[in-house]
Amino acid sequence: MPGKHRVESCHTLRFVLGDQLTRRVSSLIDLDPDHDVVLMVEVRDEATYVRHHKQKIAFLFAAMRHAAADLAEEGVTVDYVRLTDPGNTGSFTGELERAVARHRPERVVVTEPGEWRVFQMMQDWRETLGVPVDVRPDNRFLCPREDFANWAEGRHALRMETFYRGMRRRTGLLMDGGEPVGGRWNFDAENRKRLPKGHRLPDRIGFQPDGVTREVIALVEQEFADHFGDLASFSWPVTRSDALAALRHFIDGCLPTFGDYQDAMKSGAPFLYHALLSPALNAGLLTAAEVCRAAERAYRAGAAPLHCTEGFIRQILGWREYVRGLYWARMPEYRDTNALKAGRALPWFYWSGETRLNCIAQVVADTRTHAYAHHIQRLMVTGNFALIAGLDPAQVEEWYLIVFADAYEWVELPNVHGMVLWADGGMMGSKPYAASGAYIDRMSDYCGSCAYDVKVKSGAAACPFNYLYWNFLIENADKLAGNPRMTMPYRTLQGFGDKRRTEIRRDATAFLRSLASPPDASHQGDQTEMAM
Repeated sequence: MPGKHRVESCHTLRFVLGDQLTRRVSSLIDLDPDHDVVLMVEVRDEATYVRHHKQKIAFLFAAMRHAAADLAEEGVTVDYVRLTDPGNTGSFTGELERAVARHRPERVVVTEPGEWRVFQMMQDWRETLGVPVDVRPDNRFLCPREDFANWAEGRHALRMETFYRGMRRRTGLLMDGGEPVGGRWNFDAENRKRLPKGHRLPDRIGFQPDGVTREVIALVEQEFADHFGDLASFSWPVTRSDALAALRHFIDGCLPTFGDYQDAMKSGAPFLYHALLSPALNAGLLTAAEVCRAAERAYRAGAAPLHCTEGFIRQILGWREYVRGLYWARMPEYRDTNALKAGRALPWFYWSGETRLNCIAQVVADTRTHAYAHHIQRLMVTGNFALIAGLDPAQVEEWYLIVFADAYEWVELPNVHGMVLWADGGMMGSKPYAASGAYIDRMSDYCGSCAYDVKVKSGAAACPFNYLYWNFLIENADKLAGNPRMTMPYRTLQGFGDKRRTEIRRDATAFLRSLASPPDASHQGDQTEMAM
């Protein structure tokens, strides 16, 4: 394992963050192994600024240690600081200051971070380190921050579809000359099928932890024992070679059917045909360009249909690049908006899974076990409930940042704040993604095992999503009734008589009041810890 070394006449100290593990990341492009030192650090501040899922911490530390070892095999001097090393200050700034004192470099080079709070730290480094600090653009994204900012300038509504079409033209992905392959930009309408009964799902690849990863898992279990999540099922790819194997597995075995069932949900089957590549992609073990090109090659070779390939590429070339651009173009003011004035506290069952709502219980249990839920579970189950129950955006956003292995603020905040909660007032989405229980019933098998009846609209037996949906429309009519995309539901609401409206308000009020009740006494200690 690389340790602390001093090269003679250190020219450049190259600081690589834990989510920047791409070998050709901008901070390493002009690396001189004879005179440069690469610094990598495990610090407690980054593991605890929110109480990240145990698997996310283990994934990043293990990936970092493997990446450092790969650099050392190239002959690069790597100064690697472990979490429990004596003198570890626990922060990026403290460890960078110590490394500058050790190596006395002529300059520090670092790639711009993904999160605003770290970017603010970097501005201070230029003043405190006593050496020049070169903060380089992150070359792993297909749309530079400045290009997105130029596109967004003067626009109130930043529609992903418009941005996505521009990125298709820019990259040439799924293009025939100046026109989209197949004559259409978007095949989303073909990608909304419910999983048939008895449908056999593919076996999904996992990676048995090696000695380095097992050591990290033991460290995380010891140092972060009170964090959310389990470690027993850990099987994420933590090396570049394993990440490439995971990509091949998805392209060969899952992409051909991915599009058909990407919106489906099934009890006990959290992965379905989804790529499971986002942790490796967001940490730099894979790049957006190579993932999109691999999918396109499969389509052009006849190995995957167009609607599946386009749906997958849209998630990366469209959504991933888009939310990153929006984050940097609108921060820090963006995170403080709350267009619907939502303020209800996050219910305890988001942590415990102890709820009679089977859909939420299923998703929370899967998330605790795997640090993963796919995009429809995030948007239309836990997210939909948060929206129609009026949960506080900051609390919901912190939960999403904590519980998923692929969560970083640059990707989590716009998705949750804008897409899930409509807290930005429509900058991202043209309408709130609110739905009754009928949507969940149509796209999953959750409702068949639920204590509530999705077909019942009011009373104790009714699915809470049903009356919470209509109550959400009633409470936010002043903000939403004029939205052209909300015309049909508000027209339906207008047809409800006084009795039906009274039932909706009564049931919603009673249910929402119950959310404020504390959990059973046996769980109160856990709640106090998890809410910190």
